[in-house]
Amino acid sequence: MKKIQIDIVSDIACPWCAIGYARLERAIEQLSSEYEFTVEWHAFELNPDHSGAGEPILPALARKYGRSEEDMRSNQSQMMTIAKALGVNFEKIQERLTCNTFDAHRLVKWAGEQGRQTDMKQVLFEAYFGRAEDVSDHGVLVRCVEALGLDAEKARDMLNSDQYARTVREDEATYQKAGVTAVPAFIINNKYLISGAQEPDTLVQALQEAGAE
Repeated sequence: MKKIQIDIVSDIACPWCAIGYARLERAIEQLSSEYEFTVEWHAFELNPDHSGAGEPILPALARKYGRSEEDMRSNQSQMMTIAKALGVNFEKIQERLTCNTFDAHRLVKWAGEQGRQTDMKQVLFEAYFGRAEDVSDHGVLVRCVEALGLDAEKARDMLNSDQYARTVREDEATYQKAGVTAVPAFIINNKYLISGAQEPDTLVQALQEAGAE
């Protein structure tokens, strides 16, 4: 069976990243009899300078994009509809606060050492978009670890250290140098770049083309 490597550059605070992965899962499912897929997640921060208390997401997005809060509410509602059809929990997407995702990215790297990287990413997406939890809070992050049945004490020790900080920074620098300026970005077999949360059929075609080479 042919192998396809998919490197996903994303942020936990990016709703289109959660939607994009759910669509990718559907594409992978369609091709599972033809290809063996390996998925690796890489860090990107939409708001790397964020510090202190979070701000309600709608006014924050309105200011960032120079649009009205009503526009942003409508935009987020559309995402809720798309996510629901994919089985992704976006129930509290409009109630979340802005936050720093650096420690959450470190946690994803830690989970990756135990073969649970994708599971951790999905649990974090659900915490942030489904329950509007602060994914910069170590208590929230440890509860995500517990939800996966991983060692909460080891995770807490890691979060209280600077472990994986360099790994995350190097990850971010690597893909910025490679020209990734928006997420999600899917790199197929270290060669082809697919930008954005494409529909499953588009992803199927791109994966087949990459796999045929």
